[in-house]
Amino acid sequence: MHLELLTIGTELLLGFTVDTNSAELGRALAAAGIQVVRRTSVGDDPASIRSGVTEALRRSGSVICTGGLGPTADDVTKKVVADLFRMPLEFHDSLWQGLVERFARFGRAPAEKNRSQAEVPRGATVLPNRWGTAPGLWLEGEPGLAILLPGVPSEMRGLLHHEVLPRLAGRADGAVIRSRSVRTTGVPESTLAERVAGIEEILAPLSVAYLPGTVGVDLRLTAWNLAPDEADARLAAGIREITSRAAEWIYGEGDVDLAEVVLELARQRGWKVATAESCTGGGVGARLTDIPGSSDVFLGGVIAYDNTVKEALLDVPHDLLTQHGAVSEPVAAAMVRGVTRRLGAQAGIAVTGVAGPGGGTAEKPVGLVYIAVAAGDSVSVFRSVFAGDRGEIRSRAAQGALNRLRLEMLKADRAT
Repeated sequence: MHLELLTIGTELLLGFTVDTNSAELGRALAAAGIQVVRRTSVGDDPASIRSGVTEALRRSGSVICTGGLGPTADDVTKKVVADLFRMPLEFHDSLWQGLVERFARFGRAPAEKNRSQAEVPRGATVLPNRWGTAPGLWLEGEPGLAILLPGVPSEMRGLLHHEVLPRLAGRADGAVIRSRSVRTTGVPESTLAERVAGIEEILAPLSVAYLPGTVGVDLRLTAWNLAPDEADARLAAGIREITSRAAEWIYGEGDVDLAEVVLELARQRGWKVATAESCTGGGVGARLTDIPGSSDVFLGGVIAYDNTVKEALLDVPHDLLTQHGAVSEPVAAAMVRGVTRRLGAQAGIAVTGVAGPGGGTAEKPVGLVYIAVAAGDSVSVFRSVFAGDRGEIRSRAAQGALNRLRLEMLKADRAT
Protein backbone atom coordinates (compact mmCIF):
# COMPACT_ATOMS: atom_id res chain seq x y z
CA MET A 1 0.00 0.00 0.00
CA HIS A 2 1.21 3.49 -0.89
CA LEU A 3 0.14 6.74 0.73
CA GLU A 4 1.22 10.34 1.12
CA LEU A 5 1.77 12.57 4.13
CA LEU A 6 0.51 16.14 4.36
CA THR A 7 1.78 18.11 7.34
CA ILE A 8 -0.24 21.23 7.98
CA GLY A 9 0.92 24.32 9.87
CA THR A 10 2.33 27.70 8.97
CA GLU A 11 4.78 27.31 11.86
CA LEU A 12 6.33 24.37 10.00
CA LEU A 13 6.95 26.50 6.91
CA LEU A 14 8.42 29.34 8.98
CA GLY A 15 10.79 26.95 10.72
CA PHE A 16 9.57 27.68 14.24
CA THR A 17 8.39 24.08 14.67
CA VAL A 18 10.40 21.05 13.57
CA ASP A 19 8.34 18.39 11.80
CA THR A 20 9.01 15.29 13.90
CA ASN A 21 5.64 13.77 13.01
CA SER A 22 6.68 12.87 9.47
CA ALA A 23 9.73 10.97 10.73
CA GLU A 24 7.61 9.01 13.20
CA LEU A 25 4.98 8.26 10.56
CA GLY A 26 7.55 7.19 7.99
CA ARG A 27 9.24 4.71 10.33
CA ALA A 28 6.02 3.25 11.70
CA LEU A 29 4.30 2.91 8.34
CA ALA A 30 7.34 1.31 6.71
CA ALA A 31 7.51 -1.27 9.48
CA ALA A 32 3.88 -2.10 8.72
CA GLY A 33 4.63 -2.59 5.02
CA ILE A 34 3.11 0.73 3.93
CA GLN A 35 5.27 2.95 1.78
CA VAL A 36 5.20 6.73 2.06
CA VAL A 37 5.74 7.97 -1.50
CA ARG A 38 5.55 11.72 -0.95
CA ARG A 39 5.58 14.21 1.90
CA THR A 40 4.21 17.74 1.57
CA SER A 41 3.89 20.65 3.99
CA VAL A 42 1.37 23.48 3.63
CA GLY A 43 0.31 26.41 5.78
CA ASP A 44 -2.94 26.94 7.64
CA ASP A 45 -4.70 28.12 4.51
CA PRO A 46 -7.90 26.44 3.28
CA ALA A 47 -6.97 26.65 -0.40
CA SER A 48 -3.49 25.15 0.22
CA ILE A 49 -4.90 22.35 2.38
CA ARG A 50 -7.59 21.50 -0.18
CA SER A 51 -5.04 21.49 -3.00
CA GLY A 52 -2.60 19.36 -1.00
CA VAL A 53 -5.21 16.75 -0.07
CA THR A 54 -6.72 16.66 -3.56
CA GLU A 55 -3.38 16.17 -5.29
CA ALA A 56 -2.28 13.49 -2.80
CA LEU A 57 -5.50 11.53 -3.30
CA ARG A 58 -5.26 11.87 -7.08
CA ARG A 59 -1.71 10.48 -7.07
CA SER A 60 -1.90 7.80 -4.36
CA GLY A 61 -5.48 7.37 -3.27
CA SER A 62 -4.55 7.68 0.42
CA VAL A 63 -3.26 10.51 2.58
CA ILE A 64 -2.50 11.08 6.25
CA CYS A 65 -2.80 14.70 7.38
CA THR A 66 -1.38 16.04 10.63
CA GLY A 67 -2.31 19.36 12.19
CA GLY A 68 -5.18 21.79 12.06
CA LEU A 69 -7.67 19.91 14.25
CA GLY A 70 -7.60 22.27 17.22
CA PRO A 71 -10.24 24.79 18.36
CA THR A 72 -8.68 28.02 17.06
CA ALA A 73 -9.42 30.03 13.92
CA ASP A 74 -6.41 28.65 12.02
CA ASP A 75 -7.48 25.02 12.61
CA VAL A 76 -9.38 24.45 9.37
CA THR A 77 -8.22 21.01 8.21
CA LYS A 78 -11.35 19.13 9.25
CA LYS A 79 -13.73 21.57 7.54
CA VAL A 80 -11.73 21.60 4.31
CA VAL A 81 -11.44 17.82 4.04
CA ALA A 82 -15.08 17.29 5.04
CA ASP A 83 -16.13 19.60 2.20
CA LEU A 84 -13.88 17.75 -0.22
CA PHE A 85 -15.52 14.43 0.72
CA ARG A 86 -18.99 16.08 0.76
CA MET A 87 -19.49 15.02 4.36
CA PRO A 88 -21.15 17.86 6.30
CA LEU A 89 -20.00 18.41 9.86
CA GLU A 90 -22.32 17.19 12.61
CA PHE A 91 -22.09 17.90 16.33
CA HIS A 92 -21.58 14.74 18.48
CA ASP A 93 -22.84 15.21 22.00
CA SER A 94 -20.89 12.18 23.23
CA LEU A 95 -17.61 13.74 22.08
CA TRP A 96 -18.53 17.00 23.78
CA GLN A 97 -19.30 15.24 27.05
CA GLY A 98 -15.93 13.51 26.84
CA LEU A 99 -14.24 16.88 26.44
CA VAL A 100 -16.15 18.31 29.41
CA GLU A 101 -15.08 15.37 31.57
CA ARG A 102 -11.46 15.63 30.45
CA PHE A 103 -11.29 19.33 31.31
CA ALA A 104 -13.01 18.66 34.65
CA ARG A 105 -10.23 16.26 35.66
CA PHE A 106 -7.88 19.24 35.48
CA GLY A 107 -10.25 21.52 37.33
CA ARG A 108 -11.23 23.44 34.23
CA ALA A 109 -14.15 23.87 31.85
CA PRO A 110 -13.83 23.83 28.04
CA ALA A 111 -14.23 27.12 26.17
CA GLU A 112 -17.02 27.61 23.67
CA LYS A 113 -14.45 27.30 20.89
CA ASN A 114 -13.75 23.71 21.97
CA ARG A 115 -17.21 22.75 20.72
CA SER A 116 -15.76 22.61 17.20
CA GLN A 117 -13.68 19.61 18.28
CA ALA A 118 -16.89 17.66 18.82
CA GLU A 119 -17.93 18.16 15.19
CA VAL A 120 -17.47 15.14 12.93
CA PRO A 121 -17.92 14.77 9.16
CA ARG A 122 -21.03 12.69 8.52
CA GLY A 123 -20.02 9.08 7.89
CA ALA A 124 -16.45 9.50 9.15
CA THR A 125 -14.97 7.17 11.74
CA VAL A 126 -13.86 8.84 14.96
CA LEU A 127 -10.42 7.82 16.22
CA PRO A 128 -10.59 8.32 20.01
CA ASN A 129 -7.83 10.56 21.33
CA ARG A 130 -6.91 9.49 24.86
CA TRP A 131 -3.92 11.82 24.83
CA GLY A 132 -5.59 15.14 24.02
CA THR A 133 -8.77 16.93 23.03
CA ALA A 134 -8.89 16.63 19.21
CA PRO A 135 -10.07 13.20 17.97
CA GLY A 136 -8.55 11.72 14.85
CA LEU A 137 -10.79 11.10 11.85
CA TRP A 138 -10.95 8.42 9.18
CA LEU A 139 -12.73 9.54 6.00
CA GLU A 140 -13.24 7.17 3.11
CA GLY A 141 -15.23 7.83 -0.02
CA GLU A 142 -15.05 8.60 -3.71
CA PRO A 143 -11.93 10.80 -3.43
CA GLY A 144 -10.05 8.04 -1.56
CA LEU A 145 -8.88 7.59 2.03
CA ALA A 146 -7.98 10.56 4.25
CA ILE A 147 -6.78 10.08 7.82
CA LEU A 148 -6.69 13.24 9.92
CA LEU A 149 -4.47 13.31 13.01
CA PRO A 150 -3.62 16.08 15.50
CA GLY A 151 -0.31 17.88 15.07
CA VAL A 152 0.75 17.55 18.73
CA PRO A 153 3.44 14.83 18.51
CA SER A 154 2.38 12.84 21.59
CA GLU A 155 -1.25 12.80 20.43
CA MET A 156 -0.33 11.93 16.85
CA ARG A 157 1.91 9.11 18.04
CA GLY A 158 -0.74 7.62 20.29
CA LEU A 159 -3.40 7.67 17.59
CA LEU A 160 -1.01 6.32 14.98
CA HIS A 161 -0.02 3.25 16.94
CA HIS A 162 -3.31 2.50 18.68
CA GLU A 163 -5.91 3.51 16.08
CA VAL A 164 -4.41 3.94 12.61
CA LEU A 165 -1.88 1.14 12.17
CA PRO A 166 -4.30 -1.60 13.32
CA ARG A 167 -6.81 -0.38 10.72
CA LEU A 168 -4.21 -0.19 7.96
CA ALA A 169 -2.71 -3.60 8.75
CA GLY A 170 -5.40 -5.44 6.80
CA ARG A 171 -4.62 -3.42 3.68
CA ALA A 172 -0.95 -4.33 3.57
CA ASP A 173 0.04 -7.42 1.58
CA GLY A 174 2.24 -8.97 4.26
CA ALA A 175 5.45 -7.55 2.84
CA VAL A 176 7.46 -5.19 5.01
CA ILE A 177 9.87 -2.30 4.64
CA ARG A 178 12.64 -2.71 7.21
CA SER A 179 15.90 -0.95 7.86
CA ARG A 180 19.06 -1.55 9.84
CA SER A 181 21.98 0.77 10.19
CA VAL A 182 25.57 0.77 11.35
CA ARG A 183 27.18 3.78 12.99
CA THR A 184 30.67 4.94 12.07
CA THR A 185 32.88 7.72 13.33
CA GLY A 186 36.33 9.07 12.60
CA VAL A 187 36.02 8.59 8.83
CA PRO A 188 34.87 11.04 6.11
CA GLU A 189 31.88 10.02 4.02
CA SER A 190 34.00 9.87 0.86
CA THR A 191 36.55 7.52 2.43
CA LEU A 192 33.81 5.28 3.76
CA ALA A 193 32.18 5.21 0.32
CA GLU A 194 35.46 4.12 -1.23
CA ARG A 195 35.86 1.32 1.29
CA VAL A 196 32.39 -0.09 0.61
CA ALA A 197 32.37 0.67 -3.13
CA GLY A 198 30.21 -1.70 -5.15
CA ILE A 199 28.29 -2.91 -2.13
CA GLU A 200 24.97 -1.77 -3.60
CA GLU A 201 25.22 -4.36 -6.37
CA ILE A 202 26.25 -7.10 -3.96
CA LEU A 203 23.40 -6.39 -1.54
CA ALA A 204 20.63 -5.79 -4.10
CA PRO A 205 17.65 -5.60 -3.71
CA LEU A 206 18.60 -3.80 -0.49
CA SER A 207 19.19 -0.07 -0.82
CA VAL A 208 22.14 1.66 0.86
CA ALA A 209 22.01 5.22 2.19
CA TYR A 210 24.84 7.32 3.61
CA LEU A 211 23.71 9.58 6.45
CA PRO A 212 26.51 11.99 7.39
CA GLY A 213 26.26 14.08 10.54
CA THR A 214 28.45 16.20 12.76
CA VAL A 215 29.76 13.24 14.73
CA GLY A 216 29.92 10.51 12.09
CA VAL A 217 28.31 8.73 9.17
CA ASP A 218 25.53 6.18 9.50
CA LEU A 219 25.08 3.55 6.80
CA ARG A 220 21.45 2.48 6.53
CA LEU A 221 20.29 -0.63 4.69
CA THR A 222 16.64 -0.93 3.71
CA ALA A 223 14.71 -3.97 2.50
CA TRP A 224 11.72 -3.00 0.40
CA ASN A 225 8.52 -5.01 0.11
CA LEU A 226 9.94 -8.35 1.17
CA ALA A 227 8.55 -11.08 3.38
CA PRO A 228 9.59 -10.46 7.00
CA ASP A 229 11.95 -13.46 7.25
CA GLU A 230 13.64 -12.67 3.95
CA ALA A 231 14.02 -9.00 4.87
CA ASP A 232 15.66 -9.88 8.19
CA ALA A 233 18.00 -12.41 6.58
CA ARG A 234 19.12 -10.04 3.83
CA LEU A 235 19.64 -7.18 6.28
CA ALA A 236 21.73 -9.37 8.60
CA ALA A 237 23.89 -10.46 5.67
CA GLY A 238 24.25 -6.85 4.58
CA ILE A 239 25.41 -5.74 8.02
CA ARG A 240 28.01 -8.53 8.03
CA GLU A 241 29.31 -7.41 4.64
CA ILE A 242 29.64 -3.78 5.70
CA THR A 243 31.31 -4.77 8.96
CA SER A 244 33.86 -6.89 7.10
CA ARG A 245 34.87 -3.85 5.08
CA ALA A 246 34.74 -1.01 7.60
CA ALA A 247 34.98 -2.61 11.04
CA GLU A 248 37.60 -0.18 12.39
CA TRP A 249 35.19 2.74 12.09
CA ILE A 250 32.02 0.99 13.25
CA TYR A 251 31.05 1.38 16.89
CA GLY A 252 27.50 0.08 16.90
CA GLU A 253 24.13 -0.33 15.24
CA GLY A 254 20.80 1.45 15.28
CA ASP A 255 20.56 4.37 17.67
CA VAL A 256 23.39 3.32 19.99
CA ASP A 257 25.38 6.24 21.38
CA LEU A 258 29.18 6.10 21.35
CA ALA A 259 29.19 7.14 25.01
CA GLU A 260 27.12 4.06 25.81
CA VAL A 261 29.68 1.87 24.04
CA VAL A 262 32.57 3.47 25.95
CA LEU A 263 30.84 3.00 29.29
CA GLU A 264 30.12 -0.64 28.59
CA LEU A 265 33.73 -1.34 27.58
CA ALA A 266 34.95 0.24 30.81
CA ARG A 267 32.31 -1.64 32.80
CA GLN A 268 33.46 -4.96 31.36
CA ARG A 269 36.98 -4.22 32.58
CA GLY A 270 35.93 -2.97 35.99
CA TRP A 271 37.43 0.43 35.14
CA LYS A 272 36.36 3.88 36.27
CA VAL A 273 36.44 6.84 33.87
CA ALA A 274 37.32 10.49 34.51
CA THR A 275 37.50 13.51 32.22
CA ALA A 276 39.48 16.77 32.05
CA GLU A 277 38.07 19.27 29.58
CA SER A 278 39.03 22.69 28.36
CA CYS A 279 37.54 23.65 24.95
CA THR A 280 34.64 21.16 25.18
CA GLY A 281 33.52 22.72 28.47
CA GLY A 282 32.06 19.53 29.93
CA GLY A 283 30.70 18.16 26.66
CA VAL A 284 32.37 14.78 27.08
CA GLY A 285 31.09 14.42 30.63
CA ALA A 286 27.62 15.43 29.48
CA ARG A 287 27.65 12.73 26.80
CA LEU A 288 28.62 10.12 29.37
CA THR A 289 26.07 11.19 31.98
CA ASP A 290 23.31 11.27 29.37
CA ILE A 291 23.47 7.46 29.47
CA PRO A 292 21.33 5.89 32.21
CA GLY A 293 23.42 3.92 34.69
CA SER A 294 26.64 5.78 33.91
CA SER A 295 27.25 6.46 37.61
CA ASP A 296 28.74 2.99 38.12
CA VAL A 297 31.54 3.84 35.67
CA PHE A 298 31.94 7.61 35.36
CA LEU A 299 33.50 9.20 38.43
CA GLY A 300 33.37 12.82 37.30
CA GLY A 301 35.42 15.44 35.56
CA VAL A 302 37.18 18.77 35.79
CA ILE A 303 36.35 21.64 33.45
CA ALA A 304 39.75 23.31 33.43
CA TYR A 305 39.16 26.28 31.15
CA ASP A 306 41.64 28.64 32.74
CA ASN A 307 45.28 27.68 33.14
CA THR A 308 45.15 28.31 36.87
CA VAL A 309 42.57 25.53 37.14
CA LYS A 310 44.74 23.20 35.08
CA GLU A 311 47.55 23.82 37.52
CA ALA A 312 45.54 23.70 40.74
CA LEU A 313 43.19 20.79 40.06
CA LEU A 314 45.03 18.75 37.42
CA ASP A 315 48.62 19.30 38.55
CA VAL A 316 49.71 20.56 35.13
CA PRO A 317 53.17 22.13 35.67
CA HIS A 318 53.30 25.88 35.22
CA ASP A 319 56.49 25.59 33.13
CA LEU A 320 54.72 23.19 30.76
CA LEU A 321 51.97 25.71 30.10
CA THR A 322 54.47 28.53 29.65
CA GLN A 323 56.69 26.59 27.27
CA HIS A 324 54.08 24.81 25.13
CA GLY A 325 50.82 26.65 25.71
CA ALA A 326 47.52 25.20 26.89
CA VAL A 327 46.72 23.76 23.46
CA SER A 328 49.56 21.30 23.12
CA GLU A 329 50.39 17.63 23.32
CA PRO A 330 52.36 17.82 26.61
CA VAL A 331 49.58 19.73 28.37
CA ALA A 332 46.89 17.32 27.15
CA ALA A 333 48.93 14.39 28.46
CA ALA A 334 49.46 16.12 31.80
CA MET A 335 45.74 16.86 32.08
CA VAL A 336 44.69 13.24 31.64
CA ARG A 337 47.36 12.01 34.04
CA GLY A 338 46.27 14.57 36.59
CA VAL A 339 42.55 13.79 36.46
CA THR A 340 42.97 10.02 36.58
CA ARG A 341 45.39 10.30 39.50
CA ARG A 342 43.21 12.77 41.39
CA LEU A 343 39.98 10.81 40.92
CA GLY A 344 41.42 7.31 41.03
CA ALA A 345 40.30 6.29 37.55
CA GLN A 346 41.80 3.63 35.30
CA ALA A 347 40.61 5.35 32.12
CA GLY A 348 40.54 9.02 31.28
CA ILE A 349 40.00 11.62 28.60
CA ALA A 350 41.52 15.10 28.32
CA VAL A 351 40.62 17.66 25.67
CA THR A 352 42.27 21.00 24.94
CA GLY A 353 41.92 23.03 21.77
CA VAL A 354 40.90 26.16 19.88
CA ALA A 355 37.14 26.08 19.35
CA GLY A 356 36.96 29.54 17.76
CA PRO A 357 35.74 31.57 16.16
CA GLY A 358 38.69 33.63 17.35
CA GLY A 359 41.96 32.75 19.03
CA GLY A 360 43.55 30.84 16.19
CA THR A 361 47.06 31.38 14.86
CA ALA A 362 49.09 30.01 11.97
CA GLU A 363 50.64 27.43 14.29
CA LYS A 364 47.44 26.70 16.20
CA PRO A 365 44.47 27.30 13.90
CA VAL A 366 40.83 27.30 14.89
CA GLY A 367 39.72 23.68 15.12
CA LEU A 368 43.04 22.35 16.46
CA VAL A 369 42.34 19.93 19.29
CA TYR A 370 44.60 17.65 21.32
CA ILE A 371 42.92 14.62 22.84
CA ALA A 372 44.75 12.63 25.48
CA VAL A 373 43.52 9.21 26.52
CA ALA A 374 44.57 7.07 29.48
CA ALA A 375 43.78 3.37 29.32
CA GLY A 376 45.31 1.40 32.14
CA ASP A 377 49.01 2.25 32.33
CA SER A 378 49.27 3.86 28.89
CA VAL A 379 48.66 7.46 27.85
CA SER A 380 48.27 8.44 24.20
CA VAL A 381 47.78 11.88 22.67
CA PHE A 382 46.13 12.61 19.31
CA ARG A 383 46.20 15.80 17.27
CA SER A 384 43.17 16.69 15.14
CA VAL A 385 41.91 19.72 13.25
CA PHE A 386 38.12 19.74 13.18
CA ALA A 387 36.07 21.76 10.72
CA GLY A 388 32.93 23.76 11.41
CA ASP A 389 31.71 26.53 13.65
CA ARG A 390 32.34 26.64 17.39
CA GLY A 391 29.49 24.26 18.24
CA GLU A 392 30.47 21.77 15.56
CA ILE A 393 34.13 21.78 16.59
CA ARG A 394 33.22 21.15 20.22
CA SER A 395 30.78 18.40 19.25
CA ARG A 396 33.31 16.71 16.97
CA ALA A 397 35.99 16.99 19.64
CA ALA A 398 33.77 15.29 22.23
CA GLN A 399 32.91 12.50 19.80
CA GLY A 400 36.55 12.13 18.81
CA ALA A 401 37.60 11.90 22.45
CA LEU A 402 35.09 9.17 23.20
CA ASN A 403 36.15 7.26 20.11
CA ARG A 404 39.83 7.49 21.01
CA LEU A 405 39.12 6.02 24.42
CA ARG A 406 37.07 3.24 22.81
CA LEU A 407 39.91 2.36 20.46
CA GLU A 408 42.58 2.51 23.17
CA MET A 409 40.59 0.17 25.42
CA LEU A 410 40.22 -2.29 22.54
CA LYS A 411 43.95 -1.98 21.82
CA ALA A 412 44.73 -2.73 25.46
CA ASP A 413 42.67 -5.91 25.16
CA ARG A 414 44.65 -7.07 22.14
CA ALA A 415 47.95 -6.38 23.91
CA THR A 416 47.09 -8.65 26.87
